[in-house]
Amino acid sequence: MALAALLGALTIASSIALLAASAYIIARAALRPSIADLQVAIVGVRFFGIARGVFRYLERLVSHEANFRLLARLRVWFYTALEPLAPARLAHHRGGDLLARIVADIDTLEHFYVRVLAPPVVALLIALLMGIFLSAYDVRLALAVLAVLALAGVGVPLLTRYLSRDAGQVMAQTRGELNAALLDGIQGSADVIAFGQQEAQLARIQGINRQLSRWQRRMARIRGLDAALGALLVNLAATLVLALVTPLVRAGQIEGVDVAVLALATMASFESVLGLPMAFQYLGSSLAAGRRLFEIVDEKPVLAAQDYPQAQSPPSNFDLVFENVTFRYTADSPPALDSVGFTLRQGRRLAIVGSSGAGKSTLVNLLLRFWDYEQGFIALGGRDIRDYDPEHLRSWIAVVSQNTYLFNTTVRENILLGRQNASEAEMIEAARQAQIHDFITTLPGGYDTWVGEQGLRLSGGERQRIAIARALLKDAPVLVLDEATTGLDSVTERDVITALYRLMEGRTVLMITHRLTGLQAMDEILVLHEGKLAERGTHAGLVQSQGRYFKMSALQNESLR
Repeated sequence: MALAALLGALTIASSIALLAASAYIIARAALRPSIADLQVAIVGVRFFGIARGVFRYLERLVSHEANFRLLARLRVWFYTALEPLAPARLAHHRGGDLLARIVADIDTLEHFYVRVLAPPVVALLIALLMGIFLSAYDVRLALAVLAVLALAGVGVPLLTRYLSRDAGQVMAQTRGELNAALLDGIQGSADVIAFGQQEAQLARIQGINRQLSRWQRRMARIRGLDAALGALLVNLAATLVLALVTPLVRAGQIEGVDVAVLALATMASFESVLGLPMAFQYLGSSLAAGRRLFEIVDEKPVLAAQDYPQAQSPPSNFDLVFENVTFRYTADSPPALDSVGFTLRQGRRLAIVGSSGAGKSTLVNLLLRFWDYEQGFIALGGRDIRDYDPEHLRSWIAVVSQNTYLFNTTVRENILLGRQNASEAEMIEAARQAQIHDFITTLPGGYDTWVGEQGLRLSGGERQRIAIARALLKDAPVLVLDEATTGLDSVTERDVITALYRLMEGRTVLMITHRLTGLQAMDEILVLHEGKLAERGTHAGLVQSQGRYFKMSALQNESLR
């Protein structure tokens, strides 16, 4: 950026020298001198004309190259800071707003380096150059021109800053709201149409867009005022120079030829300050964008930074133990889990059931270390899970959740998310075991068929079986099924359960569900209620005891009739 500022100063200096030399040639030629008297000035015009183009090209090349590299680093820096915050710290942020920050706000910072940092440096260098040049003729000339330069370079920008002090921040926020509304409308288009809310959603987007347009028009009017004041001050400076030089010419202190040189050089020097009001406008929006980025970056991850060994060997066994685990999502909320404890031996199957909000999914969040528990401990293979690097811990656990996320790419890429280096044969075998291979072969592109945003080109059962294939490919010793069959029809649910039983073979299985279908195959069942362990036992034993589990089973059977 320093090199870009220097090249920018050399560009404007070449422009000043070009106009000064041109003015000298024209004024001197009017006196009909020998052509030899004009040779140096003619060469100067050629040199500075070429130099101006070369320096401008180099300045654009260097500044934009540096700028784009900085933007690329900013995006990676922001995503690197964002990733450890997921999912705990990002739960209260809207996806569209996060997208606006990582795209629009970082794009806004493009102007900060090229149009905010560099112009003041260039303006100072040119002001220094003009002060030296004009002082050689008369100090009063230098002081007058520098005063007007200061007015154009400081006074007008301060006025601009005052007029647009809130506009930049509001524009950044409004742009984020508009992006969030657009993303919500696109992702939720099916629900919006189904409930007949197209007009309401469109009106909401139009309202935000009108608000953004109002602020943009305000910024445009301020830019117009800047341009008008800039042109006024350029002419004022030229008039002052003429007024001060004329007596000096009459007194014989300055040659008449130099009048044109001084006037045009002064006018050319204003190129260095006319961009400063724009810099102040961009400063406001850049600071607002920077604040929005640091609002995210400055958040502390739920998991405290900790040094783990570079290589951690898997535990000798995969027994899973929860002992008196207590956890709440916020300090003032009731416990999501309250003194919950159980032991799941390697190779056995444990189901945890309960109504919505009982704390079932919280168990998964704690096991995967998306959040940290407050009391008690969770152990895998006899060691507290907080002793493991979270990345290593998650490599030993495969999860099939209710909300399977499929990326807008091919079936192949979505399955290979389980293990990127898997061979074609391994991927196909995983799909066969998940009972999805035959369906995939009927697709237009087979495994290279794109599944659409969030996999919406596939049915719920097809998405779940791709998730099962992904888990099979991962081949992790611990399997977590979090409401894996929720929302499926009975036929699809049966097929998915069949695929899940294949996935369970030889693994430590923790099944989270509120549906009681197929739980006869579980070695033990725990019933959670309001974060507490209410019942435990086998399917037959819990039905016989006619407690909460029995009532849940009876209600579900009644609804099926």
